[in-house]
Amino acid sequence: MNTWVKDAIVYQIYPRSFKDSNNDGIGDINGIRSKLDYLQQLGINTLWLSPIYDSPCDDNGYDIRDYQAILSKFGTMQDFDLLLEECHQREMKLVMDLVINHCSDEHEWFEKSKQSKTGPYADYFYWSDEPNDLRSVFGGSAWEYCESRQQFYLHTFSKKQPDLNWECADLVEKIEQMVDWWLDKGVDGFRVDAISFLDKSGIEAAPNGSFATEACVNRPKGHQHLQHLMTKIHSRDVLSVGEINARDTEELLDYILPSRSEFQMAIVFTPPEVEVFHENLNRYYKEQLKTRIEVQQQGAWNANFLSNHDKPRQVSLYGDDNEFWSQSAKALAVLNLTQHGTPYLYQGEEIGMTNCYYDDISDYDDIDTLAKYREQLALGMSSNDALAMVSKASRDNSRTPMQWDDSLFAGFSDAKPWLKMNDNKSSINVDSQQNDADSVLQFYKQLIQLRLNSEALKTGETSLYDTEDAIIAYQREGDCGTYSIVVNLSNEMVSAPHIPLLESAELVLGQELSEHLPPYYFAVYKS
Repeated sequence: MNTWVKDAIVYQIYPRSFKDSNNDGIGDINGIRSKLDYLQQLGINTLWLSPIYDSPCDDNGYDIRDYQAILSKFGTMQDFDLLLEECHQREMKLVMDLVINHCSDEHEWFEKSKQSKTGPYADYFYWSDEPNDLRSVFGGSAWEYCESRQQFYLHTFSKKQPDLNWECADLVEKIEQMVDWWLDKGVDGFRVDAISFLDKSGIEAAPNGSFATEACVNRPKGHQHLQHLMTKIHSRDVLSVGEINARDTEELLDYILPSRSEFQMAIVFTPPEVEVFHENLNRYYKEQLKTRIEVQQQGAWNANFLSNHDKPRQVSLYGDDNEFWSQSAKALAVLNLTQHGTPYLYQGEEIGMTNCYYDDISDYDDIDTLAKYREQLALGMSSNDALAMVSKASRDNSRTPMQWDDSLFAGFSDAKPWLKMNDNKSSINVDSQQNDADSVLQFYKQLIQLRLNSEALKTGETSLYDTEDAIIAYQREGDCGTYSIVVNLSNEMVSAPHIPLLESAELVLGQELSEHLPPYYFAVYKS
């Protein structure tokens, strides 16, 4: 793995919601360019952009109509070239989102495939005369009838996202040519979306009523396809991270062990409902940490994250977005930035942005949230109860526009944004935290510098201390010292763990360990 990948601090940008430069209510490429100095001052050295390709935006850009064109709402290819150039001038890397499990039903490939059962594009997608009863992730059947071809096509996600057939050699060649085109342009790698489902050989035998994704997750041919593609990608000096569905550590390692020649690291997708409604989030987090330690011990590299565009805001999920907002936001920052692997920050988490808590379903945009809402209504749930349930796990919680200041539209735009602003924009924003030494933003800057200057925090061995559920404590050991991290991940006062190593250690960050730890206490010691 390239040295710069291990030194990366990745910042995910959801372009639609980051910064609007032309006041149409939609974030864009030039808006991102205008904030590069801010990101550099934060300590960010790698950007990951959610899709900016041409798209009908049925799933906010994850339905791609043209892989080699920019959605006009985001700007032009010239704008992108300038963004890439200005990133590189600042010694910042730029990573693209790559969506190759499916494309848009408006893509040229699909338009041609649906016209003929025998033409050159006939096998670019999955077609069936008699489909089974598989379900789509976004609700309803995973098969959609096409009148012109008089067959059904497979879509594991939205019906406007037909699945690509990786058994078609001509299609794979076109995908590889497209990837090479972006790498030749100078992009520094890819985050690869929903990549666990390439092998569709189990679709026909799948039990009726099951999700289509269950029938094709982590199958052998999918790994073969990936190994071929990623070997080509890794011939360049780039970063790769796959969004995968792994049911256990063994499945995760299949994607990221260096000997597998697939990804350098993986973002494991967990349905938001699993975390939001988990009976013991602290215990759940510890299990995830144990997995990361096992991954490290096996010689693989981790991707560390608490937020992204598919999850609720981390301070609302794992922390406390009311009484202990600032303290819990800082405690979570410590957890994310002191672990083995590459840390991923999602836009706004550096200022402690929270869930949005809309009062009406009409305020939501997310296709998944709306589908789940309708599903609950069909099951007999009241509209208020259905809204209360789906809002907690809605992907729109992380997609509200970035809060730059306390103006009407929070400095994101001078026009009404595409998605309703969070009501707390006047109290949580970049401008109010820039010159506040005790702010969440300044804490992130301090913590990022600590990590960048410490090999032990980046690559050191990890040992988990045995503590009660509320306390997360671990050790990072490297050639130049050992760090011990202690976090009370609860809103209760708890008894401090006994860690002999800390008796002679120096406090680097946080509060001195005492007999009782206050809510969301954190400390970083070095010995």
